Amino acid sequence: MSKTNPGRFFEDYHIGQVIRHAVPRTVAEGERALYHALYPARHALYSSDEFAARSGLEGSPLDDLIAFHVVFGKTVPDISLNAIANLGYAEGRWLRPVWPGDTLRSESEVIGLRQNSNGKSGVVWVRTRGLNQVDEVVLKYVRWVMVRKRDADASPPDAVVPQLAGAVAADDLVVPEGLSFADYDFELAGEPHRWGDYAVGEKINHVDGCTVEEAEHMLATRLWQNTAKVHFDATNREDGRRLIYGGHVISMARALSFNGLANAQMIVALNAGAHANPCFSGDTLRAWSEVLDKAETDAPGVGAIRLRLVATKGDSADFVLKGEDGKYDPQVLLDLDYWALMPI
Repeated sequence: MSKTNPGRFFEDYHIGQVIRHAVPRTVAEGERALYHALYPARHALYSSDEFAARSGLEGSPLDDLIAFHVVFGKTVPDISLNAIANLGYAEGRWLRPVWPGDTLRSESEVIGLRQNSNGKSGVVWVRTRGLNQVDEVVLKYVRWVMVRKRDADASPPDAVVPQLAGAVAADDLVVPEGLSFADYDFELAGEPHRWGDYAVGEKINHVDGCTVEEAEHMLATRLWQNTAKVHFDATNREDGRRLIYGGHVISMARALSFNGLANAQMIVALNAGAHANPCFSGDTLRAWSEVLDKAETDAPGVGAIRLRLVATKGDSADFVLKGEDGKYDPQVLLDLDYWALMPI
């Protein structure tokens, strides 16, 4: 009897199935240091205990995307080990900050299944929750992934495609307890632009670029314990190239967006996301953002801003997203729709 696990294939999933993912992980300042070494991340709330304390928090929490990567990475052996592609995200909400010393674990529920027309693969939708050591949900989101079938002749399941919200409602955003931007230091944060300075429809070219290297991508996937074969095994693809983990592109684009959005301090919701085209080592990432919506919150001096973040390996100054056919431009790598908190 084999003691190794080849991972789940499409026919191994069923609606309502709940998977508790191994292995819980305690995160600490080491994760913060490595995250800031991998990405040019400079948002002040996640860089300085003093800045965070001035903003009403007990100290600097770990970057919101550290929580995302850790929770996501736990799910890979059960959800996307045999994936062809990670297709999208929806209904993501950050519910509590993650602090150094917290222990995170993940669990997912299968909420949708649909076999592809080629009969060789199918799409699996899961709702994932990340929980801390006292079983508080810190993060939850839906994602869908294309997974290979073990047996192309296996009978397909009845198709169930979940109806997902187009965006998290502003009223459902969770502002961390105690957060206040009433005494916000714009000079130390890096830019003077506040919530009121941004207009819906405005587009921002983040100017800077960063070339993705194989070494940093492999360090990232190991750090987040993401074991998907397409990221690790160069023989897994016919072209012999390892696919850059989509979360690596998200974090790089978010870090590049500091130039123009330095005061978009905390990500609190993930409305939608698509990895539009594959990213490979040697690609140079640039980014631009579009302001989609704005909302006030009940927290002192805190506003919410909804942003579309686009990562591209082309010119970010032309703001190209899709062609006339409605398909993503070949240079677009990421299309991410999220809510962030910003001083009013």
